[in-house]
Amino acid sequence: MANVVVVGAQWGDEGKGKIVDWLSERADVVTRFQGGHNAGHTLVVEDKVYKLHALPSGVVRGGKLSVIGNGVVLDPWHLLSEIETIRAQGVEITPKTLMIAENTPLILPFHGELDRAREGQTTVAKIGTTGRGIGPAYEDKVGRRVIRVADLADDATLQTRVDRALVHHNALRSGLGLTPVDRDTLLADLRKIAPEILRFAAPVWKVLNEKRKAGKRILFEGAQGALLDVDFGTYPFVTSSNVIAGQAATGVGIGPGAIDYVLGIVKAYTTRVGEGPFPTELHDADGERLGQRGHEFGTTTGRKRRCGWFDACLVRQTCATSGVNGIALTKLDVLDGFETLRVCVGYRLDGEVLDYLPTASDAQARCEPVYEEMPGWSESTEGARSWADLPANAIKYVRRVEELIDCPVALLSTSPQRDDTILVKDPFAD
Repeated sequence: MANVVVVGAQWGDEGKGKIVDWLSERADVVTRFQGGHNAGHTLVVEDKVYKLHALPSGVVRGGKLSVIGNGVVLDPWHLLSEIETIRAQGVEITPKTLMIAENTPLILPFHGELDRAREGQTTVAKIGTTGRGIGPAYEDKVGRRVIRVADLADDATLQTRVDRALVHHNALRSGLGLTPVDRDTLLADLRKIAPEILRFAAPVWKVLNEKRKAGKRILFEGAQGALLDVDFGTYPFVTSSNVIAGQAATGVGIGPGAIDYVLGIVKAYTTRVGEGPFPTELHDADGERLGQRGHEFGTTTGRKRRCGWFDACLVRQTCATSGVNGIALTKLDVLDGFETLRVCVGYRLDGEVLDYLPTASDAQARCEPVYEEMPGWSESTEGARSWADLPANAIKYVRRVEELIDCPVALLSTSPQRDDTILVKDPFAD
């Protein structure tokens, strides 16, 4: 049976939540493999709207196992709060439906404080983080001083881990003018929350490998987008983890051979939240129109997203680095009514035309888009569920996108509603 990885192929906010929710009906297990609660997924199921940050999108589907993998950094207090919110909406979450990898790193209160203190400095350029401690937690993971879920089960180990972390963090806090972390209070808070988190803890690597051998379908859910990948994104304006599809294997403890299909989620135009280069960004009425029609405000932060025309160069690049087999093209309906559409097919840099975004940040900032124009359509595509429901120019637009990114469309989404989806190729098909 096929196992599918879902990754965002732009700067995030491509509509992964709906697509993962739609695919989860075909899956047995849905697992998050990277990121933290800085990511936000909005699911619209009939008359209910679910806003998820730490929980995998599969939790709203009954009878599915949802997994938080070791590649995630987890704020335990936020997780429990989110569980209560979802329960209040009628979704029951138990250790039978939710599993957390024992080696998952924890985001602690001092991570968020450090994140916000750094972002508040005026002497260096802002990265545009959400201030939720994701970056500092990943730093501690690499620095071998993070507290992991399994550490909550043994008090002596927990104290040792906390002491190691505070030697580092209290020195940093002193330099930033912050008071030292209260060790006793932190330990008391962790001891209090430990039983509630440990009930969900499990050797995820073992469970998923057994599920795979039993022929179960696993859906790997990524957060953010490939252009925010710490290695292949627009560095330093990126997230602190690997976002591309290769992370799905290490983020849960399963071999790369377990991945059968990579689905890239691609918005029919381009958006970005926060700082960093954005070659096709629009500062005119068209950009404002895209933002208003697309309701472009972040699920996590509420920040207004920057909007621009579709950038085929960037998506072709991310399809290559993630090994994307097919894309889910979302929000096509937002383009309804535009007389003319523009697609970026290259960049002009220092008199040369490039077909990829260069690595150096100063070069990225100087790139000017080279556009190809296409006729728009006046008819509505909202709610379309078959090719026959689409205007001819909308179909031409989709086909041209396929050509430019060198990747076929597997799914086409025409509204936030779960069933307003045109299936071209089922990623789970054998």
